[in-house]
Amino acid sequence: MNQEIKRLNVRAEQYAKKFNTVLDEIKKVIVGQEDILEKLMISLIADGHVLLEGVPGLAKTLMIKTLSDTSSASFHRIQFTPDLLPADIVGTKIYDHKTGSFSTKKGPIFANFILADEINRAPPKVQSALLEAMQERQVTIQGDTFVLQRPFLVLATQNPIETEGTYKLPEAQIDRFMFKILIRYPSKEEEKLIIKRNTQGVEINISRILTPSEIIKVQQFCKEVYCDEKVEEYVASIVDATRFPQKYGLEFDGHIDYGASPRASIWLILAAKAHALLQGRGYVLPEDIKDVAYDVLRHRIILSYEAEAEELTSEDIIKKILDKIKVP
Repeated sequence: MNQEIKRLNVRAEQYAKKFNTVLDEIKKVIVGQEDILEKLMISLIADGHVLLEGVPGLAKTLMIKTLSDTSSASFHRIQFTPDLLPADIVGTKIYDHKTGSFSTKKGPIFANFILADEINRAPPKVQSALLEAMQERQVTIQGDTFVLQRPFLVLATQNPIETEGTYKLPEAQIDRFMFKILIRYPSKEEEKLIIKRNTQGVEINISRILTPSEIIKVQQFCKEVYCDEKVEEYVASIVDATRFPQKYGLEFDGHIDYGASPRASIWLILAAKAHALLQGRGYVLPEDIKDVAYDVLRHRIILSYEAEAEELTSEDIIKKILDKIKVP
């Protein structure tokens, strides 16, 4: 084995051990949902934002709060409501009558972990207040730009779009989320364990394992994880197939209005690197791409009215693409 790959493997194993310990801490509180928790770890390692979607009561908020509790990084929760204003998120300027000058009052966006709870309860104007922060890791308050402290991670929750009293997220914003993760109901056995944990008055203490500097180090190392050109070609073909399916022998008959953006390719590679790292590997396999493909692509494929009429989902499209594109 190449000496560089061996070196990467050693470091990946060290980080994997640390982050799997974090996973074990979170599992003390969260029952089941192991795939979801792993994807949250991947998002933290890859430095990408996450959108969690599910009906109320599935522990979306608790999941994110517990993740933040395993770190000494700062945490702020923003409850999105119809009357929320952009200034309530990023901050504003306040005039001081005594000095005759303005001072800046920073909003709750200035933290390492941001929980944007029920993000689709607020109008698009308020949702868009997160755009600059999520992409550039900075915010502008009345002409003054402030750099956000690293690490910076937005973890948003939303109820399904068809639920009453919600606003659909603008495509420009939803594209900034690395993952869109769907949370489903627990199994009957998991339900019984949830009942026991929440009705017997048992207090669970979570250990703080990660520091902000450790998170930044692993995020930097994530980009060093080796990815072969053949795997990059594989990713490029997957994303290209969402735009021009006919080139790959895929007949979607006008089911896709818009394919995935270049962010999809970037996040497929970074998420796959983080997935490999979490498995203790310093190199990416095609299986890593497949494991993260649905969560990276499902919110980036815009379906046509014809697809919706035929009850075709983005997951159906992704499956057909993965089945068609040759694995290197």
